[in-house]
Amino acid sequence: VTDQRQAIEGSTTGSSLTSITSSVLQGKVEDGRIYAVYGKEGTELPLGRAEYGMPMDEAELDRIDMAHAKYYALLEKKRFLAPIGHSPQNVLDLGCGTGIWSIDFADMFPSVDVIGVDIAPTQPEWVPPNCRFELDDIEARWTWKENSFDYIFSRDLILAVRDWPKLIDQIYTHLKPGGWVEFQCVTGVVKCDDASLPPDSMLREFSKAIDQSTTAFGTPVDDPARWGGWFEERGFEEVTEIVYKLPMNPWPKDQRLKLVGAFEMENLLYGLSGMVTRLFAKTLNWTPEQVEVFLIGVRKELKNRSVHAYWPFYVVYARKPGGRPTGSAPPPAPAEPTASPEAGSSPVPVPASLPAGPASPAAASSPPDVSSPTRGSSPPVLESVPESRLEPTP
Repeated sequence: VTDQRQAIEGSTTGSSLTSITSSVLQGKVEDGRIYAVYGKEGTELPLGRAEYGMPMDEAELDRIDMAHAKYYALLEKKRFLAPIGHSPQNVLDLGCGTGIWSIDFADMFPSVDVIGVDIAPTQPEWVPPNCRFELDDIEARWTWKENSFDYIFSRDLILAVRDWPKLIDQIYTHLKPGGWVEFQCVTGVVKCDDASLPPDSMLREFSKAIDQSTTAFGTPVDDPARWGGWFEERGFEEVTEIVYKLPMNPWPKDQRLKLVGAFEMENLLYGLSGMVTRLFAKTLNWTPEQVEVFLIGVRKELKNRSVHAYWPFYVVYARKPGGRPTGSAPPPAPAEPTASPEAGSSPVPVPASLPAGPASPAAASSPPDVSSPTRGSSPPVLESVPESRLEPTP
């Protein structure tokens, strides 16, 4: 991107195309952070509703890549859960960010054609030959061929989508019959299953501010809880919703979730300012200084391992009717939580460090047995491990 930017800025043509392209590559600086501008210039909507709320600078790109490793651990070394089979041909990654998921998927399936799309030109130049990136706004009218994709994926489209039903309609139109869609996203709704997080805590105040501001921004933070219903309304089949507990610091007993919590604490301690500064400024009229003062108390509670808070992390996937089956039926409902391990027994083995590379296609295409059943048969279950292993470390 840097080389492209230098080449564009050094051009003597002076064309409008050069000007637009240069501004897209440079982005827009606000309060010391850089934000994407593609497709938004000249649009006047209230409360920044035409804008993406997250930055696109180096600090944010590092955070996105760390989140990729975090979700790999949370999903038990899987990049996706939809049963897409072993031979998809055309895959689309919506809001691909740094492109890291697209690249990993292309490496996993060398015969697949992967397209990653984003409004920010933040993807690398050196990628697998079966992976490419496009600069586009996924909420605009799609120009790809209809009925052309076997699998459409998105993850953490936070502060990005104003009209989910419209996006889902375009997904339905462009999937092949029998193709799969999968959405993954963390929500900013703080949860706690015990009394360790008091009602007047800073984390709860932060959650309230997130709820208020994202609603005003046009991107309600709890939209993932409505994905399944929107999929069903559009006509998708085998709609499956799985909700994981994402610890906010390393408080669980389970070693895998302890690692996930460590990732998330790091993510929040150093990424909160970028996540909410623009959002709170445009919706709550806070200054950057007010945001930082507020976040002091939030960060203090984040470091307290006696606080057993977590975010719900939603994974929802569904199949377009028709076509040949590409995978297995949705997984069964999870068993009831087991009792605590007996003294001297060992928890489920966890490697000392999780590899950065993707799981094998065979493993990745099989969802874990920690899901809720297909929507409509029973409410979602917030379970990824037995409750005994989600207890805090003594």
